Amino acid sequence: MRPAALHPIMTTTDTLTIAGTAYGSRLLVGTGKYKDFDQTRDAIEASGANIVTVAIRRTNLGQNPGEPNLLDYLPPSRYTLLPNTAGCYSADDAVRTLRLARELLDGHDLVKLEVLGDSHTLFPNMPETLKAARTLVDDGFKVMVYCTDDPIQARMLEDIGCVAVMPLASLIGSGMGILNPWNLKLIIDQARVPVIVDAGVGTASDAAIAMELGCDAVLMNTAIAAAQDPVRMAGAMRKAVEAGRDAFLAGRMPRKRYSGAPSSPTEGLITGGAN
Repeated sequence: MRPAALHPIMTTTDTLTIAGTAYGSRLLVGTGKYKDFDQTRDAIEASGANIVTVAIRRTNLGQNPGEPNLLDYLPPSRYTLLPNTAGCYSADDAVRTLRLARELLDGHDLVKLEVLGDSHTLFPNMPETLKAARTLVDDGFKVMVYCTDDPIQARMLEDIGCVAVMPLASLIGSGMGILNPWNLKLIIDQARVPVIVDAGVGTASDAAIAMELGCDAVLMNTAIAAAQDPVRMAGAMRKAVEAGRDAFLAGRMPRKRYSGAPSSPTEGLITGGAN
């Protein structure tokens, strides 16, 4: 039995703050698609994540007595569980699912909202997402919301009262990386709440790029769970998010087209010559 760590875990002064709570890790991870709960636990430990998202409709958190319970492997004393509405295609279904999660988790109110448009692309249904967000915020939930990379709709979700907006980088499970960095940058520049890339990350460089753009965090599942070595990939993602964040805070050099600047100055060189 692994000893429970303090909750939430903070290992740096550069913390991610969501709904007034600070977290040391800027990597959020899912719990689906692993071969078993043992691998789930090992990968999430390697990721260093503090926030772990859980599909309420697909994962047993105690609602199915006698079946393996995820909470035995990822205890709430160690991780912040983030119930999500994966598999919901209407606002009513999403709201009902998160109300069930609140009952199962003793009043837990931090949740991830996603309302899907179809089962093929898993693209967000934004009218239903906006409708569900209004209901959930009014009902006292702290809503982190999966959305398109549309800066107008991201602003609408923030105005409703969502505590984080989570635009996709590309389709869920596609591993295509960030297809539209310009839209993400527009969302980042206007946001007053954390912006978390959600969906489409395929490898460590995708996560680093998201952080270099100025995203506050990255959420992923398939990129880790579907890797040939999920535990090792989880560690790689941890390093990539940390490196991308450091690069963003450091401030990259300006891009210069058609002009070079030597890394070593040439002025004042000793060139020799006659005495």
